[in-house]
Amino acid sequence: MLILVRRIGLFLGLVSLAAMPVSAAGLMELLDSMKPVREQRLVPQLPPVPRIPGRGKNWSGDRMPTEGVPILVLAGHADSQRMDGSGTPGKAVGVGGASPMQRGITDELYWNLLTAKAVVAEGTRQGLEITFYDPGVRTIRNAQDPRTNWSVGYDHASKGGYAVEIHYDAYAPYGIGPGVIPAVAFGFSVMDEALAKEFGAYPYDYRGILGAPRRGISMLEIGLLDGALERKLRDPSQRDLTLNQIAKRVVFALRQGLEQGPSLKAICATSASINAVCR
Repeated sequence: MLILVRRIGLFLGLVSLAAMPVSAAGLMELLDSMKPVREQRLVPQLPPVPRIPGRGKNWSGDRMPTEGVPILVLAGHADSQRMDGSGTPGKAVGVGGASPMQRGITDELYWNLLTAKAVVAEGTRQGLEITFYDPGVRTIRNAQDPRTNWSVGYDHASKGGYAVEIHYDAYAPYGIGPGVIPAVAFGFSVMDEALAKEFGAYPYDYRGILGAPRRGISMLEIGLLDGALERKLRDPSQRDLTLNQIAKRVVFALRQGLEQGPSLKAICATSASINAVCR
């Protein structure tokens, strides 16, 4: 009986609502409000590639990431093993004949993964909204596959977020050294400006604009995978301390970018090298 009374009440309410005068404009507003909100996406706009390749820092970052969109950290080469672009083996393996840190992947990827995770752990401890993405599949030959770093990073950056991919550079004389290669797809970010101040900077057109920057993903080269840096990473007694020191430097820079915004400027020395030292 109670159910019947409720149904009658609902029917009468609908009838009375239908009888109320509603303007055509008001009806359209009502219908529009019921539609799902379309997610806003940025449109990529690549800057021109200079006729003469750039040297040092030839860009200025002032775009802030969208508030509420977390920083996304990726490990370089996480989806490109056993193919072109798998990363450096490091001098210990490539020259010294040492065993790789893990079978099936380059030493660079091994350290990229550990460093990216350390950055996210340290950033979380310091209160940043920061996440790590790992495709989990180490060989993805289709660059358009939605699981790749490029696809996930582009999706994040197109929403106004900041995406950075961790790398170590090849050993001397093949590598160049530390520095941030800025994302270019959606404008130069203040976050890259902050990383340049801490690690140094590459020109935005490095190698004709790399694939990750073309998709809105910044690339941070921590340093050459040789010498003292590689020895400390390979030494179990120094490894955690070394990774934590690197993570603290990265997080310090990211926080500076968020806190100082467009007022932050990296002052970089004129360099005959490809990368520039900044302060």
